[in-house]
Order: sequence, then C-alpha cells, then structure tokens
Amino acid sequence: MIDFIKKLKTLIELKKFFKEKATEGAPLCVMDDIVFKIMLTSDSDDSREALRSLLSACTRREVTKVQILNSELLPAHLEGKRPRFDVKVTFNDGEIADLEMQMDKYSDDLKKRSTQYSAMLQAGSLRKGSKYKEVKRVYQIFFLNDVLFPKSNKFPRRYGYREEQEYDLLTDSSEIIFYELPKLEQRVKEYFANKTGSDLAHETLSAEEKWCIFFKYRHEQQAKLLIDELCYKEEGIMHAEKQVNKISRSFLKYLREMDEIKDEMERRDRLEAARKEGHTLGHAEGHAEGHISGRKKEKIETAKNAFAEGLTPEVVQKITGLDLETIQKLSN
Repeated sequence: MIDFIKKLKTLIELKKFFKEKATEGAPLCVMDDIVFKIMLTSDSDDSREALRSLLSACTRREVTKVQILNSELLPAHLEGKRPRFDVKVTFNDGEIADLEMQMDKYSDDLKKRSTQYSAMLQAGSLRKGSKYKEVKRVYQIFFLNDVLFPKSNKFPRRYGYREEQEYDLLTDSSEIIFYELPKLEQRVKEYFANKTGSDLAHETLSAEEKWCIFFKYRHEQQAKLLIDELCYKEEGIMHAEKQVNKISRSFLKYLREMDEIKDEMERRDRLEAARKEGHTLGHAEGHAEGHISGRKKEKIETAKNAFAEGLTPEVVQKITGLDLETIQKLSN
C-alpha cells in the first residue's frame, strides 16, 4: 500500500516539476533531486555509465560495476527515524556508497546527518553471523549547493576516523565526503580567463571538479562553452548529459499527452452537461460516450490494482473518482 501511494505522489511531483521547467523553457538543473536521481538510477546504459564514472571520481578508484540498492533503510526499532537516501549503490567487491544532492539551504544539522547516514550504511552491510573483519568500506557523499565550511577553501573535504592529535587513521571502513559546489566559482572564472584555444585550462580540472561543475552549471547559459567541452571530452559526463536529455524529451512528451487527455476530458464534460440539459448532440455525443466508457475501464483497472495493494474503498474512490456502487462491487 505504501509503495502504491508513493508511486502516485511521485507521478504528481514529476508532472508538476517538469511542467514548470517546460513553461520556463530552461534546461533541466541536475541539482534538482528528481533529475539527479533519474539521471543516475534509470535502467539505461547511459545512466549506468554515468553513475560508474561519477563514483570512480568520488572514490578516486576504478569502479567496474555498480548496482542500485533499495534507498530506504529500516530503523532499528519501530519509533526509529527512517532515512531515505538519494542514490544508494553497491560496487566492486561489496562496498557501499550513498550520493546525496542538497540543492536548497539545509535547515537540519548536516554534519550530524552525515555521520548518522554513514553509520547506518555500515550497520546495514553486515548480516547475522558475519565477522567484523568482513565489514566493507562505505562512502557517504554529499553534493551541496551551499558552503558548509566557510573558513576553508579546500575542495572536497574528506573525513574518517582519526586520532585527535597524531591524526593516525583508526580504520578506512568509513569515509564522508562533502563537495561544496559554490567553491568552484573561482575555478570556473580561472578556466574562462585562461581559455585561449588550448586544452590546458580544461586539463587542470580534476575528475571530481569536472563532475561538480557539470552539476552546478549545466543549466546556466554563460557556462555553456565549458559544459559542452566537458560533455565532449569526458565520457562519463557525456553519458550523464545524454540521460538528462532523455528525461527532457520523454517528460515533455508525457506532458503533451497529459494535456491532450485533459482537453478531451473537458470536452467530454461539456458534452455530458449538454446532454443533461436536453440538447441533441448526434454523433459527437456518441463519440463522447465511447470515450467515457474507455476512461471508466482505466479507472476500474486502477481500482483493482489499488485493492490488491490493500487500500480501503474510501481511498480508492478518492483516487479513481468511481461511483460508490462500482467501488463496492470491486471490493467484494
């Protein structure tokens, strides 16, 4: 039941989001949660290659294979907090990473949240009977459209378990990484200042910086030259760009289809209202009746799926708009 309701809410959010973007006529911003997730978790070669390349850049290691995991962790007890990760993956020999995109200014304590997420990733990696030496390394990765550490220009910031004075590493089983995207502004300015037709400026950017610049500036017209160059020369970013373009095309098409359905439904309502007032509608009315029948079949199918998920008749009626008599028949 929960999955069914979440699916409905997600569709509503997606339609609203992409309709706003279509109206604005602007390129999609990959810092938006929805775009970020779809770009990296879609069932396509472009999405898989983009995720593999991004993870290689963040971990500074070669990543050969990535698998998407369930993004929701079950709490240790019934009253426990249930975090939902943006992009949770396992890769190579069983190591785990969670990639979080934080576009808006965070109201919660992000530093504490990062340690909580990291601990939950690690706790969830062991099964009953496993030995502690089998603990796999976890990476908690945050991309922030804000500055969390204003006293330092270091990019990125990486944290682990170290002794407070001698700084020796206790274990490498957990690493927390923060990418503060606004700190790249100076690097982008330097790039354009040094751009003389050579590739030298481009080659001074690290793999991490290239990905983060793509996230931060992909939707901004003034950075188009740099973004185009990144997409052309960096295979992983090229795959990411292809996937984002697929999102744009598919959802704009989806919105057009939804508008067509809406127009037809409004036309049907006008015909129905006219029929009730005693007007003769001839062939047009017959066409409308046939359309109503088809729409009702779709609603009945939706209602059946909803009942299969365990929803109550009252909730199903609100979702489908079917009359109470039909709902009662379907629920029996």
